[in-house]
Amino acid sequence: MAAILQIKPITDVPADRRASANPRDPEFFQNPYAFYDRLHATDPAFFWDEYGHWCFAGFKDVSALLRDKRFGRDILHVATREEIGLPAPQPHTAAFDLTEKYSLLNLEPPAHTRLRMLVNRAFVSRHVEQLRPRIRTLANEIIDGFEGEGSVDLIKAFAAPIPAIVIAEMIGLPAEMAPQLLNWSNRMVQMYMFGVTREVELDANQASADFMDYLRTVIAERRRQPREDLLTHMLTAEPGGDRLSDDEVMSTAILLLNAGHEATVHTTGNGVKSILESGIDPATLFASEEQTQATAEECLRFDAPLHMFTRYALTDLEYEGIRLRKGDVIGLMLGAANRDPKRFADANRFDPFRTDGANVSFGAGIHFCIGAPLARIELQVAFAELFRRLPRLRIAEPPRYGDVYHFHGLEKLVVEWR
Repeated sequence: MAAILQIKPITDVPADRRASANPRDPEFFQNPYAFYDRLHATDPAFFWDEYGHWCFAGFKDVSALLRDKRFGRDILHVATREEIGLPAPQPHTAAFDLTEKYSLLNLEPPAHTRLRMLVNRAFVSRHVEQLRPRIRTLANEIIDGFEGEGSVDLIKAFAAPIPAIVIAEMIGLPAEMAPQLLNWSNRMVQMYMFGVTREVELDANQASADFMDYLRTVIAERRRQPREDLLTHMLTAEPGGDRLSDDEVMSTAILLLNAGHEATVHTTGNGVKSILESGIDPATLFASEEQTQATAEECLRFDAPLHMFTRYALTDLEYEGIRLRKGDVIGLMLGAANRDPKRFADANRFDPFRTDGANVSFGAGIHFCIGAPLARIELQVAFAELFRRLPRLRIAEPPRYGDVYHFHGLEKLVVEWR
């Protein structure tokens, strides 16, 4: 998920519309909801000093702006770098930039439409529903591997392997590659930290280069010996009469592999934490298919895996009295929108039985998460099987969130069940 930076400094913001919170401050990223509460009580449309751009924390605004075609993930299709002051690409991040160049997440129509139509078929609900038995079997095999230990880091042992293996198998990569895929992905995600260092950039770039080298080898093999998998489909399909280039296939595969597990890992960990801390009997949360779905949706709302998604203003415009210039960045605060008291009753309470449980955790508009149907099934199965197999599950150590504010997830979740 590409980091978008405000290029032109914005200085003409009244003091009463500004807010300050350091995304790298442990007090903040361990509990950003205290900051969100202050925003909702004062002004959920505010200028975040540390980021240097306008942000929106209200559910209504976030939902509307995700769909507003005056904003986009790309800007260079309507402006030159010189026009908006965008610096030239940096040589030391060339490999990372190449993985992002054709990413669905960063493209706008018509390029986005072409690629999304190609991949969308594999992720529609009726197709991924067929994966439910495989996901259930996988979840139980993984639990079998640690059940006898009595205690485990649930992120590493359970939350991470399931979505990594599932998306790898969908694309056509061997399940045993999942740990290496996770390693590359975790290093690349560090690029989205606030105040990223050159050391992190170099490491993320090396992970990107290694990831692409691996995929080039697999792509060459698949051209020689096609299979019934998504990678072969991307290599042989002809959307609009032309085929995808190897670079387009690599960008798409890397996006699907990274996004296909990153958010699900975080939601699984955050969700188990929320359930255990709520004091609600887990047996009531998974007593039926409908309640299992509602519990997963509340986990997505209550402690979202992605807290900020950025957009460029594609033209000079005004939104709710805020004047924006072409090339300005806005931050859409998904985690804050999901806790908006104007939208949700008792918004800061984990309530899997609520009837107002919509959320924006998967985004909206043309960039709505393509893997949402798959992620929902993975969450439903993982939660249900975990608490069925380990009904005495409890938190053994205070959980701590990782220092990557955009991606809000636990570093570790040590649990026990004896």
